[in-house]
Amino acid sequence: MASNDWRKSVVYQIYPKSFNDTTGSGEGDIPGIIEKLDYVKMLGVDYVWLTPVYRSPMNDNGYDISDYYEVNPQFGTKEDLEKLLEAAHGRGLKVMMDIVINHTSTSHNWFVESRKSKDNKYRDYYIWKDGTEAGPPTNWESKFGGNAWTYDDKTNQYYLRLFDVSQADLNWENESLRKEIYEMINYWIDFGVDGFRFDVVNLISKGEFKNSDGPGKEFYTDGPKVHDYINELNRNTFGDKEVMTVGEMSSTTIDHCLKYTDPKRNELNSVFNFHHLKVDYPGGEKWTLANYDFIELKRILMDWQVAMDEGGGWNAIFWCNHDQPRIISRFGQDDTEENRVLSGKMLAIALHGLKGTPYIYQGEEIGMTNPKFTRIDQYRDVESLNAYSAMKENGMTNAQVLDILGSKSRDNARTPMQWNKDRHGGFTTGEPWIELAENYQEINVETALEDENSIFYTYQKLISLRHEMDHFTYGSVIPHLMKDRAVFAYERTYNEETITVIANFRNKSIPFPENLDTRGEILISNYEDKSTELRPFEALMLYRQTP
Repeated sequence: MASNDWRKSVVYQIYPKSFNDTTGSGEGDIPGIIEKLDYVKMLGVDYVWLTPVYRSPMNDNGYDISDYYEVNPQFGTKEDLEKLLEAAHGRGLKVMMDIVINHTSTSHNWFVESRKSKDNKYRDYYIWKDGTEAGPPTNWESKFGGNAWTYDDKTNQYYLRLFDVSQADLNWENESLRKEIYEMINYWIDFGVDGFRFDVVNLISKGEFKNSDGPGKEFYTDGPKVHDYINELNRNTFGDKEVMTVGEMSSTTIDHCLKYTDPKRNELNSVFNFHHLKVDYPGGEKWTLANYDFIELKRILMDWQVAMDEGGGWNAIFWCNHDQPRIISRFGQDDTEENRVLSGKMLAIALHGLKGTPYIYQGEEIGMTNPKFTRIDQYRDVESLNAYSAMKENGMTNAQVLDILGSKSRDNARTPMQWNKDRHGGFTTGEPWIELAENYQEINVETALEDENSIFYTYQKLISLRHEMDHFTYGSVIPHLMKDRAVFAYERTYNEETITVIANFRNKSIPFPENLDTRGEILISNYEDKSTELRPFEALMLYRQTP
């Protein structure tokens, strides 16, 4: 296989609003990303993925796009974006844009026009329905809480919005709409973008509009025409170009994801699924305090690993993103510096041996933690604020609700990047749009780079191993010890060679598992020597030739 195979790539996700502010506005910007590209290059990744930087009212932090062709002035200008592409390409880095084609902002011109009358040309770009005696057309629930339909008194109909009230779902049945989407994506390809992450793209095909016994997901998740639409998208835009694509898949299945990523079907390169990040949602309930189910975590990860390997599909592999709490605070331990570093490295090693494209979210590589906010006025996220109100209405105390938000809120990942010990962690000279974690003086890039044993260098080494050793990209996946309550273990076999990955997820020493081959040379570990037992949060990769 050629070494420039996109499957050997590693992606670094940047949340521009919280990355680096050059103006003192308190919000990150595109020039701030350019300023830090040497740092990203030093980490060793291949792609930088930017969450949306288009014009937007920012009700959902840019995932509510009001103009697909313009850059949000708070992030900079289109010229700044051109400079960013040039600066990234000059360093051998590629840039992926994040794009939302399931919905737009209600301030998008298409929606503004569609509201004017029922016979407006843009009316059919969205999903408008008459109500029923009970009110909305169906009882579907919005992902952000409440009913998924919003009434518009100007035309006496409801529009569908699976997310925020300001995010109206597009009607993919309309051919003119699809053509406009393809034209827009081709514009960004011509602009020089190297890849796309498509937000909740498996929701673009809606099925029947009927009441549900649940939230209604069965009517719009992996809908009836979704594969036809994504294939048409591929054929009309990126299909014949060197553009990497990843689809964010909401509540999806392995079978659908094998289809989305089967090269013969000409849909997408790879998929994000989130099932492994719901193992601390008892009964599917996010807004609750719960320990994560380790056996279930392994089962989900390995079911996907083995099925995608055998079926020729391709996963994005990740612990963190802008919608998920910090992984060390979630599946590791952040109570002491030693535990934070050990568990941070362990989680990195456990994930980066898997098959797929690894994604690293800004700050993950230095072991950033949840900020541990203690007041509701510290939160900014629309989903979290809605959940706060709902939980309070259900009779929970303020302290109980804040504990839950401190564990589950999306804002846990959205606090500013911690660059150094200076005021506000070197993120801004102004007042940051959201507070930093108080530990920024201990946990920051400058400190991490000075310490050769920091989490940063573990990530750097894991990336270089993926580039150097084909086992991680092309090798098969063999799960082990699936019922073990402490150890996550698997093998990657390729060309009669085996890499064994062993990770102790517990903060205590345990014997090496007897029925696991632990021979071989250590490729990477989070301890300096090899022991006769697995120490707290110990993780290692062992390489051996298979007889």
